[in-house]
Amino acid sequence: MDQSTTLSGRARLWFVATLLMGTFTMSISQSALSTAYPTLMRYFSISASTVQWLTTGFMLIMCIMMPVSPWLLSNIGFKPLFLSVLTMFDVGTLLIILAPNFPLVLLGRAMEAIGVGILFPSYQTVLLTITPRDERGSAMGVAGLVMGSALAVGPIISGIVLRFTTWQGLFIVFMIIISLVIVLSLKTIVNVMPQVPSHLDWLSVVSLVGFIGVLYVINLVGTPGVNWGIASVILIVSIVLLLFFGIRQLRLPEPLLDLRVFKVRQFNASVWLTGLSYIALIVVTIVFPLYYQIILGVSPFISGMALVPGALFLSILNPLTGRLADKIGFKKVLLIGMTMILVGWGVLALVPVKFSLWGMMPIAMLIEGGNAFVMMPATTLGADALPNEKVSHGTAVITTMRQLLGSTGVAVATILLSLGGVATATLGNFHIVFITFFILEIIGLLLALTLKEKKVQN
Repeated sequence: MDQSTTLSGRARLWFVATLLMGTFTMSISQSALSTAYPTLMRYFSISASTVQWLTTGFMLIMCIMMPVSPWLLSNIGFKPLFLSVLTMFDVGTLLIILAPNFPLVLLGRAMEAIGVGILFPSYQTVLLTITPRDERGSAMGVAGLVMGSALAVGPIISGIVLRFTTWQGLFIVFMIIISLVIVLSLKTIVNVMPQVPSHLDWLSVVSLVGFIGVLYVINLVGTPGVNWGIASVILIVSIVLLLFFGIRQLRLPEPLLDLRVFKVRQFNASVWLTGLSYIALIVVTIVFPLYYQIILGVSPFISGMALVPGALFLSILNPLTGRLADKIGFKKVLLIGMTMILVGWGVLALVPVKFSLWGMMPIAMLIEGGNAFVMMPATTLGADALPNEKVSHGTAVITTMRQLLGSTGVAVATILLSLGGVATATLGNFHIVFITFFILEIIGLLLALTLKEKKVQN
């Protein structure tokens, strides 16, 4: 039963707070883990390439679960789905804490990824569904604040916890918070999504393995000693599986993921704008620390801390841009954001000098701040172009595409930096990266200029 109309006042506030608390904690678990890598490498006597699978494997499983989220939302009540996701994450976290070896840590991490992959598109769908269309910008701005804040405070929380306890202590913190969210959910979460039971097409689910193959090969870029013969076969098979998936979705009367949403021009543009802004954000978080360490010669700690102002700026702007979009329109907000991103990359691309740390930090803030004006507003604009029953499919498409485009952006940056080896990358290599993404964001600005904003009335 659809209970969204009964959610108001204190009940609505607690519902949204519980939903975002769970999402926030899961977001932190992503961004915080890299800080613990050196500790985990010593504890399990593993290499850097092995420990990296805690992130790579997490991302691969997330990507395969995202397209399944619309079916789960339609066939399972939101309350049992949300509780299942939290429980899956909690059990996975407990397994990591108790794991005597690294393979069990990976298994626990995979269980966490299943929960996160289902939750990330679902919580956006739920927020969009329970919010009046004229207030969606503000609601998604708060959602953006939660994710942006997690990016900012994740490494900080990880550093503090690891300073006073073991690496298991970090996961104990996650487990305690999620357990509290589970208890809260029993009282505050209700079934806000209409149930439309449908058959689960297992062929579609199996063909989603193609996402794993494509992302796996993308993540091999820049890795030494890769057998590119085998990697090419994996890539070709994966692309064939994805083509099969796409064609099958267009032919099924009840598709697992309704790709017909791409026929809506406004939604289509929103997907690419979200992807381009995410590429800018993730490339900054990957490339700028390398620039600080390789070109400026600062320590890894300083290079990490230099990203905090940009992440905090992103967090502060997210709720403000949402309200601004509701007031002045999404197109104007998107144009402001794409201009900020373009100016940030433009300064780096058109001024071929070595910028100091203090010169790079405001540029990072400009690009990340521009992301606050684009990513969630574009997601909301895309949802506004769809009827309510297609919103879950739309958010799943946007979230999956964002992940694929972000990974591809990182791969492109890595290839350009690896022309002489990443560790020995020159200022010239970095300048090529800056020019490449400056050109890419020009396309994004042109795309924003061509937008025609309209909302579907249900």
